[in-house]
Amino acid sequence: MVTEMAVTKEEILDIALLSKLWVDESELDKLTEDMAGIIAFADTINAVGESAEDFDNINNLSNVFREDTVVPSYDRSLILKNVNGGENGYFPVKKRM
Repeated sequence: MVTEMAVTKEEILDIALLSKLWVDESELDKLTEDMAGIIAFADTINAVGESAEDFDNINNLSNVFREDTVVPSYDRSLILKNVNGGENGYFPVKKRM
């Protein structure tokens, strides 16, 4: 539970109005508390700052990607024979209306 309210009920109502949302009066206290908790969590993450650099590469990986290699592909005419030869070497696609 958050002890200090980082956001007021009026601010919640303003946000709801801008978002075109309706907030029931019975839910306002809980929503205000939840929003304060979210803001407090975000402040905790922001407070970590630069000290988190040690966690950037915990597995000591330098390059996990493989090199690109050119491999043979299927012959275009064999692929397009399933669509009666295609149009100018491509699959014809109908335009959506």
